[in-house]
Amino acid sequence: QVQLVESGGGLVQPGGSLGLSCAASGSIFSIDAMAWYRQAPGKERELVGAVTSGGVTDVRDSVKGRFTISRDNAKNTVYLQMNSLKPEDTAVYSCNAQIKERFYSPTREWWGQGTQVTVSS
Repeated sequence: QVQLVESGGGLVQPGGSLGLSCAASGSIFSIDAMAWYRQAPGKERELVGAVTSGGVTDVRDSVKGRFTISRDNAKNTVYLQMNSLKPEDTAVYSCNAQIKERFYSPTREWWGQGTQVTVSS
């Protein structure tokens, strides 16, 4: 079994910063792309950013210049550094990883449990 465990959410004032991390553990042969998604109340889940195993990254336009996604392959961990936070960034943030459990296994998608980020004064 594979587990994705997130940490780092919380309450922050507008203009502040928060860092999220998500560590994958368990039966892992390899991890392809890792990503962060978010879902605000009453809205659909949206992709925030993604990073390949080779370190290629991309983030959605609304967070460009404010959010940075990165990963540490040795630790099977993906990070999301969020700066200049706005109230509209308030959401549950969830990590996602494309994981092969064995060299012969198909790649499967795994999700973390989600962590709340609230931006409010």
